[in-house]
Amino acid sequence: MPDALPRVAVLASGAGSTLRALIEAQHGGQLPVQFVGLFSDKPAAPALEHALRAGIPVCALSPKGYANRAAHDAALFARVADAQPDLVVCAGYMRIIEAASTRRFAGRMINLHPSLLPKHRGLHTHRAALDAGDLSHGASVHLVTAELDDGPILAQVHVGIRAEDDPAALEARVRSVERRLLIAVLAAWAKAELRCSPAPIQFGRNTLAAPLWMDHDGQLRTGEPQCVA
Repeated sequence: MPDALPRVAVLASGAGSTLRALIEAQHGGQLPVQFVGLFSDKPAAPALEHALRAGIPVCALSPKGYANRAAHDAALFARVADAQPDLVVCAGYMRIIEAASTRRFAGRMINLHPSLLPKHRGLHTHRAALDAGDLSHGASVHLVTAELDDGPILAQVHVGIRAEDDPAALEARVRSVERRLLIAVLAAWAKAELRCSPAPIQFGRNTLAAPLWMDHDGQLRTGEPQCVA
């Protein structure tokens, strides 16, 4: 790929289904980026195989080889920095990142989280949304900061909660749209329609006053959000 394309590094801990969706979007012409590395805390993560098959360099450092979280993060993110990414994407990366590393990539690291932040940070978000009696649920793409799932929210996709929903059914509907949200955000960033750094966040010519939302066609919109599933 031409060097002029934006450089994206991906962090993943598991199966790599989100990474695979990003690669497919890139190959399909939806994502004008080059992936410069897949970085993981799990040397056996299937995500590594997806990356290698796509010709993406990989690096996996197990935390077991380091004295503490800070030492592991320093080593892993030094290798991320060596890849010279313009943006770092957390795509199923299951470790809390130390503050020093989030500061190093401030405004240049995003995460996909399965809830309508600031509601339901952390794990088990689908059960939490049902237990709270929420009328809608969904997923968010946000900038990563030192606080868990607490960075500025760039965009969200909204899913209505149905009377018959259990956590598994709700999770399935969120999963059906959340990767499209990440692809939409990445595409907007790659085309300089969405600018995350320096602050404030810009969308088009305007400062982003509230999170964007994704419609049925995968387009990012401003204004009052609507449910897509």
